[in-house]
Amino acid sequence: MNEGKDQYRLKLNYPASWWKNMWREALPSGNGKIGAAVYGGIKDETILINHEELWHLGKKDEVPDVRHTLAETRKWMSQGEYMAASWNLTNTLKEKGYKTRLASRLPLGALKVTMPCEHAFKNYGRVLNMETGEVSVKWRDGQKIYERKLFVSRADDLIAYEITSNRASIRADVYLALHESEGGKLSDRVPLLVESAEGKVKAPYYYYATKNEDGTDLGAVLRVIPTNGQIKEGQGCLQLINTGKILILVKVFVKGERQKDWKRLTEELANIESNYHKLLTRHVELHRPLFQSAKIELTAHDDPRSNEELLLEAYSGEAPTTLIEKMWAYGRYLFISGTRPKGQPFGLYGLWFGDYRLMWGHHMANENIQMMYWHSNVGGLIEFTPALFDYYDRMMEDFRINARHLYGCRGIFIPAGTTPGIGVPNQVVPVIMNWTGAAGWLAKHFYDYFLFSGDQVFLKEKALPFMREAALFYEDFLELGDDGFYKIYPSVSPENTPENHMPKDGQPLAHPMPTTINATADFAIIKELLSHLIEGSRIVGEKALDKIDQWEAMLAKIPDYQVNDDGAIREWMHPDFTDRYEHRHLSHIYPIFPGQEFTREDNPTLFAAFETAVKQRLIGAQTGWSLVHMSSIYARMGDGGKALECLNILAQSCLMNNFFTLHNDWRDMGICMNSQTAPVQLDANLGWINAVQEMLIYVSPSLVKLLPALPSKWKQGKVENLCFTTGKISFSWDLEEKRFSGKIMAQRETAIRIVLPEFCQYNFENLHANIRVIDSNCLDIKLSKAEVLILQSV
Repeated sequence: MNEGKDQYRLKLNYPASWWKNMWREALPSGNGKIGAAVYGGIKDETILINHEELWHLGKKDEVPDVRHTLAETRKWMSQGEYMAASWNLTNTLKEKGYKTRLASRLPLGALKVTMPCEHAFKNYGRVLNMETGEVSVKWRDGQKIYERKLFVSRADDLIAYEITSNRASIRADVYLALHESEGGKLSDRVPLLVESAEGKVKAPYYYYATKNEDGTDLGAVLRVIPTNGQIKEGQGCLQLINTGKILILVKVFVKGERQKDWKRLTEELANIESNYHKLLTRHVELHRPLFQSAKIELTAHDDPRSNEELLLEAYSGEAPTTLIEKMWAYGRYLFISGTRPKGQPFGLYGLWFGDYRLMWGHHMANENIQMMYWHSNVGGLIEFTPALFDYYDRMMEDFRINARHLYGCRGIFIPAGTTPGIGVPNQVVPVIMNWTGAAGWLAKHFYDYFLFSGDQVFLKEKALPFMREAALFYEDFLELGDDGFYKIYPSVSPENTPENHMPKDGQPLAHPMPTTINATADFAIIKELLSHLIEGSRIVGEKALDKIDQWEAMLAKIPDYQVNDDGAIREWMHPDFTDRYEHRHLSHIYPIFPGQEFTREDNPTLFAAFETAVKQRLIGAQTGWSLVHMSSIYARMGDGGKALECLNILAQSCLMNNFFTLHNDWRDMGICMNSQTAPVQLDANLGWINAVQEMLIYVSPSLVKLLPALPSKWKQGKVENLCFTTGKISFSWDLEEKRFSGKIMAQRETAIRIVLPEFCQYNFENLHANIRVIDSNCLDIKLSKAEVLILQSV
């Protein structure tokens, strides 16, 4: 099944080559539960196998009751002793022996395939077909042409892998094993996994299992189905000799018992269709509609160039539009392959991780996990978002204990970093312990899901209860200042330190003194949370009007945003803290993005101050994910040129040849943070989707702007089935011909304002009676469910 557009293919002419850590450059396949990452070496191919439920090395302690520290911290802050205040809660927890530790994802194992090389290879290439989820590796060895193909099936919940050749003489050794990774001997790092690992050969099956630290087994069963030839039981492997074609099927298990699961999976594999093409067809019937639920075309013709060729052009400073377009599609592919509606939320490594103690392998809620879901509503993938809500809902009791024991407050306190089942603080440092905004920021995703789905049962039974507990914390935590406005302290603007509190000796500390008073981001999150609570409560007819009155009174006590001497929004609304521009986080821009507190039309002066604040951020301090965040902000501000420039810089600095995004540029070229570690972080892959969408459409419950930040380079294009809160919209444009056409499809009763691109003229004379013309390119429209409105330039 090789049909499809080059737009939806990643084509590489070079194998994975990152020294000792080649999983970083593998090509990924997945069904949202199981991930397979293909290295693509000719002689020795490795397929890394992962499962969403596998974690290890975590430790959960009981949170001691240290609520008394809040009054102490505030006393220190009132006296200007900010460093002492910053460390007070953190040090108290450490003194009490509190040692909760983040878990790390655990690789399930690896499928290993060894094939002889009779000649020096020629015509090597590897391809990922995003429309099908299939990874293929192809090469010539003398007169023989080999191809190996793999996908992870949504229909049959297995890995299907086929080896073919133009000559009926394939030889291969096949087995399953622990995955090897950089960082020392596995026996030193994960001794239990090594000691309990077992591989058994019983043709045509291979059995693999090992034991996790919780005492449960994990493993897989492999079935080999050759066409002709022979299968032999080799030393620790299945040997295939002179076969015409080889089909390998792998099923995995976690949290089980090896003997029982081996027997169960053997029976399942024995009854599986043994035809690769039929298995692929069943899978594609489920995969393709998800991948194609929305489409964007920014180029008129297919570009056949490889990833390496596209990256080489991007490295000159301007990414080809083909790359921009392909990255949008690739982010969507990763998302639907790396999570599922009733599974675990998408993680920073997706389902393609090859180390046993990943750097930042947890779920991080001071930006990263939110970024990975920004795109989903407008991009037509809203059905995947419940995994995010379920994940946090499962740890609500931890969050309530955190609020009581750490701060003496009702409601919930969500630590920025969590892993499944560990919702108590685990990164015991001031920049995490003193930031209270995670629950409020996540609440936006709950409410946005309601806005796009229209599901009032979800609003009443899931969103509002979560939001009320987030607000309850602030009811207790906020203090009134002498001026009659709220004072929030301790307060953190993730993960920045004010300029006047940076070390004077230039010592490179990650977060020298992040604990402040009145961080702008904190107040922006609280304003949004309370506004949504009030609106949502009225929608479902909540009778607790006393709470609504209380929330409205709280809103009135939140101070106005402040502007510094540079004309930029202050990051901290307190005179003791000065702005620092050399930082990656952009949390203080929250009211504009990801929030929607107001637009340029509503308040042009204040909007311009936020704009200035973004422009002050230094490029050399950015990361992969911060560049896509900045791109989305510039798009929200209507500056398509700057939005595209951010993606260009990311393509230069933090993009690997398999198009995985990295935290930073390990080459230290000065356009991003200097760090040699450069971990994989797929948040930028998913943030890229949102940045492109923001350039093409702005969506709020009352307003849709079409092509609000169109880069001049995107002369023509086409969009299909992007979403607004009550429907879908498709449109196309041509800048040079000054043409625009669009189709709006109402999925529910719709009343919304539409702003059309200004580069065209429109004739509104024959529109529906429920359309009111506001301006030459602006309409107020009302549509019934299933009604369609066509808009066309003249």
